Amino acid sequence: MDFGFTTAAYVVAAVLFIFSLGGLSGQESAKRAVWYGIVGMFIAVVATMLGPGQGMWALSIVLIAGGAVVGYQLATRVQMTQMPELVAIMHSLVGLAAVFVGFNADIMINTIAGIYADAGQVMGAVGPDGYTAIGLPKEISDGLSSFGQLIAKKSSVEITILRVELVLGIWIGAVTFTGSVIAYGKLAGRVDSAATQLPGGHLLNAVAAVLSVVFVFMYLGGSGSWTLVILTLLALFIGYHLIMGIGGADMPVVVSMLNSYSGWAAAAIGFSLGNDLLILVGALVGSSGAILSYIMCKAMNRSFISVILGGFGGAAGEQMAVDGEQVAIDAAGVAATLNDADSVVIVPGYGMAVAQAQQAVSELTTKLREQGKKVRFAIHPVAGRLPGHMNVLLAEAKVPYDIVLEMDEINEDFPETDVAIIIGSNDIVNPAAQDDPNSPIAGMPVLEVWKAKQVFVSKRGQGTGYSGIENPLFYKENTRMFFGDAKASMSQLIPLVE
Repeated sequence: MDFGFTTAAYVVAAVLFIFSLGGLSGQESAKRAVWYGIVGMFIAVVATMLGPGQGMWALSIVLIAGGAVVGYQLATRVQMTQMPELVAIMHSLVGLAAVFVGFNADIMINTIAGIYADAGQVMGAVGPDGYTAIGLPKEISDGLSSFGQLIAKKSSVEITILRVELVLGIWIGAVTFTGSVIAYGKLAGRVDSAATQLPGGHLLNAVAAVLSVVFVFMYLGGSGSWTLVILTLLALFIGYHLIMGIGGADMPVVVSMLNSYSGWAAAAIGFSLGNDLLILVGALVGSSGAILSYIMCKAMNRSFISVILGGFGGAAGEQMAVDGEQVAIDAAGVAATLNDADSVVIVPGYGMAVAQAQQAVSELTTKLREQGKKVRFAIHPVAGRLPGHMNVLLAEAKVPYDIVLEMDEINEDFPETDVAIIIGSNDIVNPAAQDDPNSPIAGMPVLEVWKAKQVFVSKRGQGTGYSGIENPLFYKENTRMFFGDAKASMSQLIPLVE
C-alpha cells in the first residue's frame, strides 16, 4: 500500500470524525454520530495497519483484540452513574500514551544519532542540494523500523522540531495523566472531593512550571535525556496538585478541561509519529474540549484562566448562615399537590443517576402528561458530574426530547410553574449563588426553582451532598423535603397520581 491510499483513507476518517463531533450536539442525532465515529476509527486503524511502515501484524492484532475485550467489558459493566469517572480514567490513558511515545521518539533519535556516529557521519547533515545527506549502509537502513527510517531522513532543523514536539507531548501527557487519575479518584469517592493543596499552594505550581521551562531548554540545548525524566516528574506533580486544588463542585469543568488536555496530548503524539490523522483528531478533541470548558465556566461564572491554573473551588469568606428547618412531606402529600397542578418542572441531578431513578421518573412523566398536565425537564449545563450526563439518562429512559430544556430556555418560566420537583440536585438549584457573595458558587447561574409555587426536593437525607455546600432552598417556606431513595420515592408517586 502507498501513501495515496493511506491519505485518502485518513481524509474519509477525518470527515467522519467531524460529522460525529457535530452530531453529538443534538440528542436526536447523537446515535448516528456515534456510528460515524466507530466507522471512522475502523477506517483509520485499517489504513494505518496497511499503510507505509506496516509490520508487527501479530502483535498489533493481539493488542487490538485485547483492547476490544477490555472495552467491551467496561461498556457492559460500567453503570451510567460511573461514566464521569470512566471518562476521566480514559483521559489518563491518552496522557500516558503521549509520555511513552515521547520517550520512544527520544530513544530513537539517540539510537539513530549513535548509528551515524559509528558510521563517521553527523545526523541531520544537509548536502549541497538542500536535502539530508544519508550515507548509512543499506543493510543498516533496512534494519531500522519505519519510525527509525523516518528520523534518519530528517535534517538537523527537523530533528530540533521533533524534539520540541516530543517534549511538549511528554509534558502535556504527564499533566493529563496524573490530573485525570486524581479526577477519577474524586469522582469515584476514593479521593477527598474538597479542594486541598500542599503548603505553598499556587507557589508550588508556579515553581514547578518555571522549572519545567528550564528543563525544556536544557533538553533542547543537548543536556541529555535525563532532563526529560525530571521534566516528566515535574509535570506529574503539576497534574496532581492542580486537580487536588479543585473542589468537587467544579468536577464537571475539570473533566471537560482534561478532555481538552488529552486532545492536545494526542496531537503531540501525531506530530512525533508524523501521523496527520492523529494530529487532526487531537486538534478536534483539544479545541472542542477547550470550547466546552469555556462554555461550562461561563455557566458556573468561573474564570477560564483560573480553571486552567486550578485556582478555584473554595469559599471567599464566611458564608451566610441558613435559618429555619427542613420540612418533610410524604408521598401522599406530594401526589395530592401534583394532582392539583397544571404545570410541573422536573430538575434531575446526580442523585437521580445514583438511584437509577430515570425509568420511574419517565413513568411518572408519562402519567402526568396523560392527564393533560404540562411537564418539562430543566437541565443545567453542569448537572451531574459530566456534561450532558442528565440528557443521556433521560434519553435512555425514553423521555421525549422536546420536553427536555436547557436552563436558559426554562428559567423564566418558574414563576408560572405550579410544582418544581428536584431529584438529587444541590448546587444547580442553590439560591446562595445569587444571595451569598462568599459562597463557593457565588455568581454561578442556577435554576431559579424557588420561584415556583411549590418545590419538592427528593433527597436521601439532610446532608450537604457531594460538594459540601449548604443549600438555603431546603429551608424555604414553599419547599418540602421528600426524603428517601429517589427511585423508590418516584415509584411511590406513580399509583397515587390520578
